[in-house]
Amino acid sequence: MSRVGKKLLQIPEGVTITLNPGNEVIVKGAKGELSYKFNEKLTIAIEDGSLGVTRPDETKVMRQLHGTTRALIGNMVEGVSNGFKKELLIEGVGYRANVQGKILNLAMGYSHPVNLEIEEGITVECPKNTHIVISGIDKQRVGEFAANVRAVRPPEPYKGKGIRYSTERIRRKEGKKAA
Repeated sequence: MSRVGKKLLQIPEGVTITLNPGNEVIVKGAKGELSYKFNEKLTIAIEDGSLGVTRPDETKVMRQLHGTTRALIGNMVEGVSNGFKKELLIEGVGYRANVQGKILNLAMGYSHPVNLEIEEGITVECPKNTHIVISGIDKQRVGEFAANVRAVRPPEPYKGKGIRYSTERIRRKEGKKAA
């Protein structure tokens, strides 16, 4: 097997990476532990305080898999050392959110409140009733939960009412004009 397409990832202090048979990678850090099983065609090795991912050949699928694997391991390391956070803002009269135990309650103008169960490993805070902060160590789960919350009432383009990410800009449309 040739050593083609190597990508190195520096392992920060306080993070330990364990490689198990079958390309299972376990990353432990200050915030917790994550594990994931990667494709067995790729070679994952730890050398001199850095982790290397090597692909067997230069086919398009292997190049794609190589980059994805490297990025996922990088996100695991980032998650257990620093964590990930998504912030959502709620705009609209009467729209609000609060957390009760493991349930996120959303009053979004429907005839009923929307209750979302908070997954294990994710923390949700509502510093204000129009501000939701979702955090955790798994980037995919944090992003997916934030997307599910946003999907309850996506922002509309005329008044901007709804749930949006704090970094998201809503392109406003001009309403009908009187003739």
